[in-house]
Amino acid sequence: MFDPVIAPSGTLLGLLQRGRGDGTLHALTAPRAEALAALNHCVLRDPRHDWQVENRSLYYARLYLDLNGELDAVEAHLFDPEDVVDTDESRTGLALAVLGHLASYGRRDALELLRRYAAHGSNWAWALDELALRDDDAGLRALAAPVLARFTTDPEGEAELAAAVRDAFEPRPWRLWAEDPRASIATRVRAAQEAGCFDRWQRQMRPTGPRPDWSVRAVFEWAQQGMERGAALHVPAARCLAAVASPEDRPEILQAARTGTDGARCTALRYLADSNDRDALGLIEAAVVDGTAPVVEAAVDAFERMRSIAAVDRARGWAQRPDALGAAAGRMLACRGGAQDRDLVLGALREAVRGEGPDAPTLWTLVDGAGRLGIACAAPVLRHVYRETASSHLRGRAARALAATDPSFATGFAVECLWDCEETTRELAARHAETGDARVVERLRRLAADPAEEDEVQTAVRSRFGPDAALG
Repeated sequence: MFDPVIAPSGTLLGLLQRGRGDGTLHALTAPRAEALAALNHCVLRDPRHDWQVENRSLYYARLYLDLNGELDAVEAHLFDPEDVVDTDESRTGLALAVLGHLASYGRRDALELLRRYAAHGSNWAWALDELALRDDDAGLRALAAPVLARFTTDPEGEAELAAAVRDAFEPRPWRLWAEDPRASIATRVRAAQEAGCFDRWQRQMRPTGPRPDWSVRAVFEWAQQGMERGAALHVPAARCLAAVASPEDRPEILQAARTGTDGARCTALRYLADSNDRDALGLIEAAVVDGTAPVVEAAVDAFERMRSIAAVDRARGWAQRPDALGAAAGRMLACRGGAQDRDLVLGALREAVRGEGPDAPTLWTLVDGAGRLGIACAAPVLRHVYRETASSHLRGRAARALAATDPSFATGFAVECLWDCEETTRELAARHAETGDARVVERLRRLAADPAEEDEVQTAVRSRFGPDAALG
């Protein structure tokens, strides 16, 4: 999947792509045709950089409901001839998830689209999982024949069927079909269930790596073999090293951390950092200076995992280094520093935004640190990250930090956060948004009554009004 093109944050499309609450609020006051065009653009061209983590489906489904939006564009996208060619689930996954939420809200047209796609579409397994949560038994039973027809009855086809049963997120359809009165269906599904269980057992029994009876050298060799195959095995190798190494092996491990192969060096650095070895910090610094890119990355990761007072002290000295270790030092202080480190964390936050923009991965930790340390003068930078980032998770972190640093949060961003795509951000808003705004009270009422809303959000709403207060 290619990185999506995100429109500017000041446009309706840019707001909806980011999943911001202001996107919904602007769409409800914009011309309906314009709002629906922007909404369809988002649903059919998934705007998330990490579609497996960020939430958008409930956010977009609610907007379809508010706009009374038709599903013609979604239908055309699902049944486009491209569906046969591009079978990557990221092409249709968001649209199917939106249909699932719409079906749960009682939209019959969404339910029928899901049924048709489960019977004929390439990403049928996703559609079936959505239906497993929303459809009745009769609707699911009607899909047994078209779904099973996808798999040939030769050994290869039966193996593919067993894998589909084994890997299904929602087992309800398969359980129904295993009890189907049609013997040809029930027998085939039961056989697939048994084969899937046996395959899972076999995979669990296979050895996957080194054993505790290996030597330190054997662990290093295994890590290097993985690196030569393009697999980063130094993390599990370091865990194995902890099981096999004795005090007598320390010189060999130190030598590997200084001059070993990349696999051995990464493994040794991780092991020494995890065990708070007295030489770990010096070896990490040396690795950042003279190591290859994989070694530098492993050294920085190992440093950030350290919890010792010595590591935090060293971070204070490294925080202004213009390299990866300096950036890691800033993140360590954001996580484990004290009030005396506020200026260093603020400097790292500003530098990251200036140098890498509002979507820099390093910002996740730095934004959290600004909130944890209560850095009030970080609020302007946090507001910029909130507005501009394309990541709804990072925006939620910025909102949390603003709640701790910005006195205007309750009457500002907290209000729009009630419509945000991320439930954790809506929960934060439910706890902080100023109820003097009539929109806030009405939105809290809707969230409290919406069966699709997360329990944590509804608990936050009730905490504002008390258990006996009437919201509706």
